[in-house]
Amino acid sequence: MSMHLRWRKTVNLVMLSLTGLCTVLTVSILLLILGYLVWNGGRSLTWAFFTQLPKSPGEAGGGMAHAILGTAQLIGIAAAIGLPVGFIAGVYLAEFGGTTFPFVIRYTADLLNGVPSIVIGIFAYIVIVLPVKHFSAWAGGFALSLMLIPIVVRATEQFLRSVPLSLREGSLALGASQWRTVLSVVIPASIRGIATGMILGVARIAGETAPLLFTSFGNNFWSSSLNQPTASLPVMIFNYAISPYDDWHRQAWAAGLVLLGLVLTANIATRLILLRGSSTQRG
Repeated sequence: MSMHLRWRKTVNLVMLSLTGLCTVLTVSILLLILGYLVWNGGRSLTWAFFTQLPKSPGEAGGGMAHAILGTAQLIGIAAAIGLPVGFIAGVYLAEFGGTTFPFVIRYTADLLNGVPSIVIGIFAYIVIVLPVKHFSAWAGGFALSLMLIPIVVRATEQFLRSVPLSLREGSLALGASQWRTVLSVVIPASIRGIATGMILGVARIAGETAPLLFTSFGNNFWSSSLNQPTASLPVMIFNYAISPYDDWHRQAWAAGLVLLGLVLTANIATRLILLRGSSTQRG
């Protein structure tokens, strides 16, 4: 065996070992965080946590039923605003954009994606909360949608551009217009990737706390309207974690586990729906 070949095999072995070590390290850190959350949060979960309102400060017991519902409302508002806007903008950039204007939109989306969440919260506070002079679920959902839009824009554009050009050319050759080609060929071919990007975007905003401190704020009771201050799991976790009460610390762990479970459930449900849809199309 020549010296050169031996050197190549040695470098290959070293690099393969390093990549494997980094992979194991990354997965181990993730499992450690999840295991620690499950261990502490699982022991603190009770039926009262899902069905009752918080007790008075210093009093043990109670739950976060209002915060679970409030989180679902905030994510629903953000998704109703951010997903359609981001999807349509991504389709435009991938299929109909020119050069200068799409570049500006992409650059703006990348900048918006990198803006700290607390700045987004301050902006939503100035635009929505100050004019009406009260916090609300609408303001919180709007703030979260501003964080969701750039994620969906870039994911939609990326997956649409990954569709082979031959599919577009085949549709156009059969006499379909560009809009018809996009709607009937390009989007269906990339829908699973786009949906995955949307799921990741929703999961990204589900745990945000800073924007909600300036917009939906919080509430220890049921909110009868989306135009009122609304409790959310991230804000409740923040408030309970910095409190001096051990029982609140316990509930903060439980809320973190529930929030993780909601995101995981949404991911699994969407995956199953997509898999079922693809199986139906094959049949």
